[in-house]
Amino acid sequence: MKKVEGKKVWVFLPAYNARETLKKTYQNIPRDLVHEILLVDDASQDGTPELARSLSIRTVVHERNLGYGANQKTGFRIALKEGADIIVLLHPDYQYDPQMIPELIGSILEDKADVVLCSRMRGREALRRGMPYYKFIGNIFLTRVENFFLGTSFSELHTGLRAYSRVALEAIPLEKNSDDFVFDSEMVVELLTRGFRFAEIYSPARYLPDSSSIGFFRSVVYGVETLLVLFKYFFHRIGLVKDERFG
Repeated sequence: MKKVEGKKVWVFLPAYNARETLKKTYQNIPRDLVHEILLVDDASQDGTPELARSLSIRTVVHERNLGYGANQKTGFRIALKEGADIIVLLHPDYQYDPQMIPELIGSILEDKADVVLCSRMRGREALRRGMPYYKFIGNIFLTRVENFFLGTSFSELHTGLRAYSRVALEAIPLEKNSDDFVFDSEMVVELLTRGFRFAEIYSPARYLPDSSSIGFFRSVVYGVETLLVLFKYFFHRIGLVKDERFG
């Protein structure tokens, strides 16, 4: 797949201490398809911005650590302002295969979906590939709870490789969302409740010693915050407490 006439495809790398895996991730991005690669660094301490600039990656740096959600807000804000039509979110930890990008954005280009998620979850394969057991169980549990509340049937809603259309991103209140990891969960609920079309593809993930990973405690906090988002959505849906983020 080559660049599509009239469609600007951006790859956005939200980075924090990703020096060890950034180059491998970047080198595998299919640049014949991508118009712009943007890295937003959230005050890394390992020289990630310097490496990114040496690779000629457009780099924006937060002066202090603002959080994963704040990182995404910066990246999406820049991409939308500069006319991106499709924005691929790719974690630069080399867990995900950048070569999946053509398939990832295909449904958006064909106007069959507005959001595409790249799932790691197929049977126990993620576990066999090195996903920590607590994350494997937590991912399955959270996704099933989300499917129940949202009436969906996704295999994973916590992936670090996903694609958004411009129309979808412009329709939700990004700036009102969390600056933390739960930002992703808020986006999914907001997009689904506004009727945007989702698609899902599968790609096995890598789990290497130098791949980034949040620890057990932060994972628990993320899980609890995701459940709170679902409860807020449920109360909004039954009219008990209105939340403008959910349409």
